[in-house]
Amino acid sequence: MRSVFALAALALLATVNAARADGAAPAHKLTQSESYIMLEPMYATVMDAGKPSGLLMVAIGLDIPDAWLRGQVERALPILRDDYVRSLMSYAVAVVRPDRQPDVDDIAKRLQRVTDRALAKPGARVLLAQVAIRLTR
Repeated sequence: MRSVFALAALALLATVNAARADGAAPAHKLTQSESYIMLEPMYATVMDAGKPSGLLMVAIGLDIPDAWLRGQVERALPILRDDYVRSLMSYAVAVVRPDRQPDVDDIAKRLQRVTDRALAKPGARVLLAQVAIRLTR
């Protein structure tokens, strides 16, 4: 009896693996909006008295209604992401303190300026998904 169940489990596992290999697994979408692009979270070190004391994590998405501009952003995403990380690193070192919550409005405005400067035209709106600090001390 056990061998029948084991054989059925193996057959089911083989079917699931075959479906994954064919790419039949549905892609996970955060939203049905075609104009929204989600970026991976970005991290920057928070300093206190010249020593690392935590991490600032910022997760954002971009709302870009213009299809042509959205295509340009998708191609330039590695460069844009690098600009974001560099901006957040300088912000985290200069402004963020481990004993206070970061100013999310200031972060959003900063990232919007980076976006507008990198794209050289308006049309992409930065949407904050999450801002958090994790202390290491």
